[in-house]
Amino acid sequence: MSLGLNNAVVLVSGGLDSATCLAIASAQGHDCYALSFNYGQRSTSELSAAKKVARSIGVMEHKIIELNIGELGGSALTDEEIEVPEAESEGIPVTYVPARNTLFLSYALAWAEVIGANSIFIGVNALDYSGYPDCRPEYIAAFQNLMDIATKTSVEGKHITLETPLINLSKAEIIKSGQSLSIDFGETVSCYQAMEDGSACGKCDSCRFRMKGFYDAGVEDPTRYF
Repeated sequence: MSLGLNNAVVLVSGGLDSATCLAIASAQGHDCYALSFNYGQRSTSELSAAKKVARSIGVMEHKIIELNIGELGGSALTDEEIEVPEAESEGIPVTYVPARNTLFLSYALAWAEVIGANSIFIGVNALDYSGYPDCRPEYIAAFQNLMDIATKTSVEGKHITLETPLINLSKAEIIKSGQSLSIDFGETVSCYQAMEDGSACGKCDSCRFRMKGFYDAGVEDPTRYF
């Protein structure tokens, strides 16, 4: 494993946003280290998608961390007794996974220190999303502040930047950006309750945002629906 200022840790879920985020990081000249999590999510087909995305874009290394926060319950994405909503709802939906991005970014920060990376990329979005509190700009700013004071790297006068290239983009803009970088969106899985083969329900929040994004972008939707 090479240590260098060009190294970047990129969180890759297997979805449309994270695939675009990885492609952007790669296009900017970073040596990308992809990081995914098996956290007890309802749909594990997204991990197969993450592997395909990482392979097609070409990463230095791809780690999949076993992190079963699903044992804690509290989310429709990790608790089989809570149904994934198929109708629009107000407020923060039950698909929110408590502290998920905080845990993911903590692992990313640890790996960034190990490989000497100067950047961490995460594909959070604050426009076309479900209203999760850990996708907001103020959350990102707070985690950046933590990164600046909580690591050996920062104490030694170096800096790791938390990059969020998609945070102010619409889903259509994200799709157009990914298309310009030759992403095969057919390989990505966004559905909260996708089947084992990656086919999507077309009804959950994530599917609705994805479908509307392709429509607004004027791009054919390659998603397989069941």
